[in-house]
Amino acid sequence: MPKAVIDMNDRRPVWAIPGWAVDEIRSAFPSDWDVVVVDGHADGQGDGRGTSPDAVRAARGAEVYLGLGIPRELFLAATASGELRWMHTASAGVAGALFPEMVESAVVLTNSAGIHAEPIADTVMAMVLHFARGLDFMVRAQAERRWDKATFDAPGVPVRELASSTLGILGLGGIGRAVARRAVALGMRVVATRRSGTEGPDGVEVVTGDDALGRMLDRSDFVAVCVPQTAETEGLIGAAELARMGKGAVLVNVSRGAVVDEEALTVALKTGKLRGAGLDVFAEEPLPAASELWGLPNVLVSPHVSGTSHDFWRRQTDLVTANVRRWLAGQPLLNTVDKTAGY
Repeated sequence: MPKAVIDMNDRRPVWAIPGWAVDEIRSAFPSDWDVVVVDGHADGQGDGRGTSPDAVRAARGAEVYLGLGIPRELFLAATASGELRWMHTASAGVAGALFPEMVESAVVLTNSAGIHAEPIADTVMAMVLHFARGLDFMVRAQAERRWDKATFDAPGVPVRELASSTLGILGLGGIGRAVARRAVALGMRVVATRRSGTEGPDGVEVVTGDDALGRMLDRSDFVAVCVPQTAETEGLIGAAELARMGKGAVLVNVSRGAVVDEEALTVALKTGKLRGAGLDVFAEEPLPAASELWGLPNVLVSPHVSGTSHDFWRRQTDLVTANVRRWLAGQPLLNTVDKTAGY
C-alpha cells in the first residue's frame, strides 16, 4: 500500500493546517493509499526549522511527503527504504531543503511559490505608502503626543504621490508580479529586472542587458526586493547598488535577509542617502537586540510576517490537491523546484 504523509501542524496557530484542509488533501488520494497525518508540531518559519520524532517515524516508507519545510534528518529517514519520490514544502523558499543529498537525489521537490504572493504584495505596498505619505513621522509624533504639522509644512518634506513615482521590482516571480499589479493600478511607473525573459505584466517595463540592475536602481524612487535566495542573489544589493539608488529612495525587502548587505544598508540609512527601508527579512532572525536597525527612525521592522493571511490554507490546499491529482495521473507537477538553480 503506497503511503503519503501530511506533516503540516505548525506550532503557530495561524499557520497550523485546519481540519477541513486535512480532509480535502486526504480525499485527493485513492482509498488504497495509507495517508498518515502527523499530530506532532512542525515549524514552518522561514524555509522550515527542524522536525519532530513523530514526523521522522511517519516519513519512513512514504512515497509522498507534504510538509512545512524539508529537514535533512527527515529526508534521510524517508529515503532510507527507497520509496520516497515526491516531497512538497509549504514554504516559498527552499534554501534550507537544498542539502547535497536532496540535490543529488531523484526525489521531485515542489514548493509553494506564489501562494504567499497576495499578502506579501499587500505588505510591500503598505511599506511604500508608509514612507511615501510620511506615516513614519505621524507614528513617531503620536507616540510623543506631538501635533507635528511642522514636518509636513517644511519645504523639503520627503512625501510624494505614488502616481509621480517609479517602483523598481527586483524579481518578477509570483510576488513581484503581484506587487506590479498593485503598483500599476495605483498609477506608478514600474520597472523590473528578471532572470529570464523580456516580457512583463501589462504596464511593467522589464530592464534587460548589461547592468540591468543598476539601470533599474538609477530610475527608482522605491525598490522592492522579491528574488529568491540563491547563490547568485546572496549579497546582490550591496554598497555599490545602494549608491546607485537616488537620494531619498526607499528600499523594501520581502525576499531573504542574505540578499541585502545589512551593514551597507545601515550606512545608507544613517547618512540620509536613503529615505527609508521597510524590512520583513533579516540576515539573522530574530533580529538581534544589538542591531542598529532597531533604533533608526527611517526603518520599518517587520518580524518576517508579510505572508500572514487567513486565506493561506485555501490557496495551499488547492495547490496540494491539484498536484496530488497530477501525481496520480503521471503528469508534471506545479511549482516543481529546479534544485540546481535553487528555486
